[in-house]
Amino acid sequence: MARTSSQDRTMYTLDLIRFQQLFPISNCISMGDDLCVVDLKYDPNLKFLGQPCKFDGFIAFFCISGEFRISINMTEFNVVENSLFINLPGNILRVLEIDDSQKENLHFVVMAMTRSYMQSIRVDINRLAGKGAMLFDNPCFILGEEERAVAKDYVMLAIKVLRSNLMHKRECISSLISSIFYLAGGMMEQKVADAFVHTDMKTGHGKDIFNRFLSLVVEYHTVERNVSFYADRLCLTPKYLSKLIKSVSGYSAPEWIDAYVILEAKSMLMYSGCTVKQIVSDLNFPNPSAFNKFFKKKTGLTPVQYRKQ
Repeated sequence: MARTSSQDRTMYTLDLIRFQQLFPISNCISMGDDLCVVDLKYDPNLKFLGQPCKFDGFIAFFCISGEFRISINMTEFNVVENSLFINLPGNILRVLEIDDSQKENLHFVVMAMTRSYMQSIRVDINRLAGKGAMLFDNPCFILGEEERAVAKDYVMLAIKVLRSNLMHKRECISSLISSIFYLAGGMMEQKVADAFVHTDMKTGHGKDIFNRFLSLVVEYHTVERNVSFYADRLCLTPKYLSKLIKSVSGYSAPEWIDAYVILEAKSMLMYSGCTVKQIVSDLNFPNPSAFNKFFKKKTGLTPVQYRKQ
């Protein structure tokens, strides 16, 4: 594998304002600094997203035609016609090179919103995911004919309301967006349920604890790797939490924590330009030796070897 230059490894963090600036204003409808909808065909600004980036919010988009590949947390997915894709805050997002034959045909609708806006309308995306890691492992789904028709009606209604001068427009949009995410969440959960059945996942209590645990890991994995910390936050004993997480997901609590730490470490090594010493500090390891040992055990490579790939 050819070594990537330091310039290519720059990783950007986008907020909604900067995200909107990537696209022609004529294609973008926004509601202040909280939400925007972009009706987009191929645009050269997509090349910007060819660099690894994190978007501090939620992105949902529907591919109307064409196809391309996208990398989420260093795993590649194929986005094709009639597919719905949802990106969560903090994910490492990268649009891979788009084939020239697809550029003319590429057309999709993007809905992007801030994390704080999602919290204000009280949509719990982890709860909607149903199976905890669903959006982590399966962010892209192809919709059936009925699902496409319903999704299109929702999106068109959202665009009409955003363009209107209606009173209480913000409240109308908030309710509509909440409904859209419940619709999408239901579609995704049904597709996962059709493809994957795990008897232990039928326990509502177990699913709820797992989703809450995963949310805590996303927030604290760079500073806390001890299961006891997460158990305390969930008012459970470490032993019970570990048993429940293993039963529900098939992976232990430490495995989930380590997976997020390794992902963060890989992204920093590959894209941040930080020294290994700085990464050790940022990920709260006691010393470089402990980090090297942890990283090599999980990847088979030392941090320096991984960076040189």
